[in-house]
Amino acid sequence: MTNTVLIIEDEAQIHRAVRASLRNVTTNILEATTGQAGLNTVTTQHPDLIILDLGLPDIPGIRVCQMIRTTSTAPILVLTARHDEAEKVALLNAGADDYVTKPFGTSELAARVAAQLRRARTSKPWPESILTIDGLVIDLTKRVVTRSGVPVRLTPTEWTLLRTLATDPGRVMTHQQIFEAVWQRQYGDFRQYLRVHITNLRRKIERDPAKPRIVITEPGVGYRFSVPS
Repeated sequence: MTNTVLIIEDEAQIHRAVRASLRNVTTNILEATTGQAGLNTVTTQHPDLIILDLGLPDIPGIRVCQMIRTTSTAPILVLTARHDEAEKVALLNAGADDYVTKPFGTSELAARVAAQLRRARTSKPWPESILTIDGLVIDLTKRVVTRSGVPVRLTPTEWTLLRTLATDPGRVMTHQQIFEAVWQRQYGDFRQYLRVHITNLRRKIERDPAKPRIVITEPGVGYRFSVPS
């Protein structure tokens, strides 16, 4: 299957770097050098994934992200030169699925793009899903988790937390997004809540909780469930 990737970026050097990193991921690449041109291409060409740079000459990148989300569900991977955690959170809340901070390695970008394409291709309503990752089997319909056939006992909160992350693998979820989904409220010390429950969840589902491979920390931003291979 050929995937179409749209690059919205106004710097030729970055364009070349992104193209080079995608050579083993896709050969069908569309390009736009302004936010408006990118929005037009999304509407007419329906790309499978969008790589969006924030520093566009006409429309702020975060606004472009918001506008894309009104017409497309394609994964959006943002390129940002900024390291501000609040801005990364704002991007994810605006509809971005992942981000890569400049300067980026071509192998890292390729891996992120491939993961997002795989996530989009295999996504389906969670009640019908059985996920297998790093030897862990998660049956989202029966609410059962096993490793090597042995049940993994989770508390109701741990199960809801795992389900929230697992139903959108590969997507970075902010602390606030997870807190609202799991505890269904918008107040409280959500980072402390999450830190405690993520630690407990990892003790039960990870082979090595100190080196997690299933629930990945995005420092200062939130967490991401790895995409099953």
